[in-house]
Amino acid sequence: MEENVRAGRCVVAVDGPSGSGKSTVSRRLAVDLGARYLDTGAMYRAITWAVLRSGVDLTDAAAVGKVAGEVELRIGTDPQGYGVTVDGTGVDQEIRGPEVTGAVSAVAAVPAVRALLVARQRELIAQAGRIVVEGRDIGAVVAPDADLKVYLTASEAARARRRSAEDAADVAATAADLARRDRLDSTRTVNPLRQTDDAVELDTTELGIDEVVAQLRELLTERGVA
Repeated sequence: MEENVRAGRCVVAVDGPSGSGKSTVSRRLAVDLGARYLDTGAMYRAITWAVLRSGVDLTDAAAVGKVAGEVELRIGTDPQGYGVTVDGTGVDQEIRGPEVTGAVSAVAAVPAVRALLVARQRELIAQAGRIVVEGRDIGAVVAPDADLKVYLTASEAARARRRSAEDAADVAATAADLARRDRLDSTRTVNPLRQTDDAVELDTTELGIDEVVAQLRELLTERGVA
């Protein structure tokens, strides 16, 4: 039974705001499932890095879309060793810096960028077969037919603590930046951050990574796809 399930299709869509635990949980779940892993946020960050490097005005949607369409973006789907390159240059570290973080919501709101990356994300999902995909519009837009849709959340304080620990940043400043990104991501015109009606909401505020992953495995087992 397990071998047959693993040989078939299984798409897990994990959505939620920054600091909710999406990346860590998604990678761990992918490893447990013997599946691939796709960090769609890293794709938007990579395009943002390219846009910033080009020097175009972030408010010029046409120029931003042009940059996005011209760069060669590649992203790995190995949960234990994925990497991101732009025009052959590895940018794993660069896309996590404060400059990209501060600009990514604006770039991600450009319709041409979203259309380009959503199409690419769907290709990667189709190629993988078994994959855990994390982002902000996975269940609603990228993979609306996912076998399991999860919306991870956590208190604002918990999210700020987690993110500031990762970035060695001030908690108050991190909380303010998270609030800014939440507002931009949830109010953008195209594919805003939202929880779909068929997604399972899971509050991770008081849960450890192992507990979250165990709950997701249980949900998949109930659906006969884990």
